[in-house]
Amino acid sequence: MENENMWTEIRLKVPVKDIELAESIANMVVSHGIYIEDYSNLENEAKEIAHTDLIDEDLLSKNRDIAIIHVYIKPEENPNESIAFLRERLAAAKIENDISMSSCDVDSFINNWKKYFKPINVGESLVICPTWEKMDDKIKGKKVVKIDPGLAFGTGAHETTKLCLEMMEKVINENSKVLDIGCGSGILGVTSLLLGAKSVLGIDIDELAVKTAIENAKINSVQDKFTVVAGNLVDKVQGKFDIIFANIVADVLIDLNEKIEKYMHQDTIYIMSGIIDAREKDVLDALPECMNILHRREENGWVALMATLKK
Repeated sequence: MENENMWTEIRLKVPVKDIELAESIANMVVSHGIYIEDYSNLENEAKEIAHTDLIDEDLLSKNRDIAIIHVYIKPEENPNESIAFLRERLAAAKIENDISMSSCDVDSFINNWKKYFKPINVGESLVICPTWEKMDDKIKGKKVVKIDPGLAFGTGAHETTKLCLEMMEKVINENSKVLDIGCGSGILGVTSLLLGAKSVLGIDIDELAVKTAIENAKINSVQDKFTVVAGNLVDKVQGKFDIIFANIVADVLIDLNEKIEKYMHQDTIYIMSGIIDAREKDVLDALPECMNILHRREENGWVALMATLKK
């Protein structure tokens, strides 16, 4: 009998200049189980968070021109299909690449990426801190969000999540009823509640993400206000919300935009992220005519949009 704990690790090496597009392609293979080694900005990052002791000597010798995307495939899935898809899409995008594959157990995967996830400052008032890290005085006094993403997407380090968190700070209040579509680790929902939101409903198609989000709500003592269910987009959603997050890939956002108005009232804030800049126009074209874009943020080729219904 095949070991249920044995996953497949796909290592995808690409030029640093192509990392955003390559990551977007990798996210089409899996919505979770990805981490990235990119050392191109290592020195600047070290200056910002040196107090967390992020930089080891061996990291300083890493190649600054090549990034490595680690994709983890579940035991019940066929890794050869994933590799074929990656090669086809990368070739179409004209991205040079080198792909290798090996077996690994779940524990190895988790321990591999943990060394790259350290406390990070986000926005004006947030610190995202992994549960296994101790905080020092330099990050005390801010709103600390404790996260153990497990195998779900959402550490706060990726631009798509950071952009959502930065927008969230400006709009959350004590009356906010929040919907998080594709909640992953639950980081957006948990942070919403820590910032004072009234309640959160998180939705994710992945049962593993649902379990992880529930656990992170407990870690941050907000489980009483955080409901998480397994479902595809808004299939299991009822009612209207004050703030809606959708931090997912562009193709899924395009589908969601056809349905989202039903869950909005006149003052609802709809925040879309996970949009690579090359797909921004496609997402905007799919936005209903009844909506206005209030705000746009971009970082390293990733775009987040804040929309509301036209008055």
